[in-house]
Amino acid sequence: MKDTTRVTLFTGHFGSGKTELAINYSIKLSKQGHKVTLVDLDIVNPFFRSNEAKDILNAHGIKVLAPNFADTTLDIPSLPPDIYGVFCDESSKVVFDVGGDEVGATVLGRFYPQFREEPYTMFYVINTLRPLSSNKDDIVDMLMAVQKHSRLNVSYLINNSNLSYETDINHILDGQCIVEDVSRETNIPIAFVSARKDLLGKLPDMHRTGIFSLDKLYMQPPWI
Repeated sequence: MKDTTRVTLFTGHFGSGKTELAINYSIKLSKQGHKVTLVDLDIVNPFFRSNEAKDILNAHGIKVLAPNFADTTLDIPSLPPDIYGVFCDESSKVVFDVGGDEVGATVLGRFYPQFREEPYTMFYVINTLRPLSSNKDDIVDMLMAVQKHSRLNVSYLINNSNLSYETDINHILDGQCIVEDVSRETNIPIAFVSARKDLLGKLPDMHRTGIFSLDKLYMQPPWI
């Protein structure tokens, strides 16, 4: 599918890979000639935040905005006016990287009045190889909680089942079966299967109509 909205959101539970998707998606938009702003609202995970890749994103001409607590030990973020301003700058594509739990969704909910006036596409990223998102019921429960606390609706699902560099094609295909079950229960369509380019080439033809290539993995834990 082709996202035609100006504002795009990536959310998902801890370990879903949503930040990699948000970064890769933003860079693809920039390479297509778009002006891009990435808003980092992931206040849950201190190790895998798109703000950590700010220098790389800036090198691609992408503006990065984050709460004022970023890179500090503060628990409660304040939101700078620039974040609210992205809804006014219609010349820029905007990508939100949002924490996929109740806290992250509640922070996103602060922008509910703006989203009521602005069409958006909200992707829910699923990695079935992580705790608390390995089965349909747990995934649906978390997805519903995100919708409740953000007061926004998920537009599409993304199967991003992976074990980082240890991922093989069977991990992706097994994950796809679970994500399809989630789609049937929620009536939310699947937008993409997402993976490294070398793995996407191994997908059966039936899954190649909706793919998103992670051209590079930008997020690395600090202990590597």
